[in-house]
Amino acid sequence: VQLQASGGGLVQAGGSLRLSCAASGIIPRVNTLGWYRQAPGKQRELVATATSSGIANYVDSVKGRFTIDRDNVKNTVYLQMNSLKPEDTAVYYCNIKIASSYYWGQGTQVTVSS
Repeated sequence: VQLQASGGGLVQAGGSLRLSCAASGIIPRVNTLGWYRQAPGKQRELVATATSSGIANYVDSVKGRFTIDRDNVKNTVYLQMNSLKPEDTAVYYCNIKIASSYYWGQGTQVTVSS
């Protein structure tokens, strides 16, 4: 299983970005796709996850601003990030959970300037 993320960049506070991550390989129909982030000097944290049955989960700090959605045909997950804040600056990683196994994509940098 491989994950390829894209869509990071530099944006001013209040702006928007959309991240994409495509999973390839043998992907069971039942899985959970998600986004995590890691800011400098901090631990990696969960941002949002979406199950193959359509259940989404968000960390409190992004609720109402970020939206996760997925295309089950393309095995792709998206993260629409609106009203970005400087504290959202981090490397964002996509992730897929299959049974008890986790697979990670390369990170994509998101930088929000004040």
